[in-house]
Amino acid sequence: MANIIANEVLEEEDTQKDNFLTFTLDSEVYGIEIKYVMEIIGMQSISKVPDLPEYVKGIINLRGKIIPVMDVRIKFNKEPKEYNDRTSTIIVEMNDIFVGLIIDSVSEVIIIPESEIVAPPEFSVNKNKYICGIGKTGEGVILLVNCNKLLNEEETNALDNAGDKLL
Repeated sequence: MANIIANEVLEEEDTQKDNFLTFTLDSEVYGIEIKYVMEIIGMQSISKVPDLPEYVKGIINLRGKIIPVMDVRIKFNKEPKEYNDRTSTIIVEMNDIFVGLIIDSVSEVIIIPESEIVAPPEFSVNKNKYICGIGKTGEGVILLVNCNKLLNEEETNALDNAGDKLL
């Protein structure tokens, strides 16, 4: 019985292997491993919470679950941009919490084989700390985001407790 369950888990993981949800920030295309993605939603009403980093826009109530949301543009040191009808929120699970990632637009789910992924260039110690690889595609490149490095431990704790501030 345990072998059957283990095999089902492995098969489920295999179906997600090499699958990336792609999204854009300006003209750059990014990808997140599909295993982190819980769902994609349009922009929701965001409640501000004091004392959070600038890139954390606040929290949303998603079917009764309080989820902190962060603007990936600001996290990646890009100019803020007014939200529009293409702006989306990708709900991901990272570091054992759910977080909404506000992005310019969602593109598609694509398969990038491991053989088509290369390490990002290392220009300095702190650059590209959120990028775990560069996926090569027929159209160009996709910057692959390491969800577990988007937030450090202090930021994870702050976001995890964000909903508690309103309770």
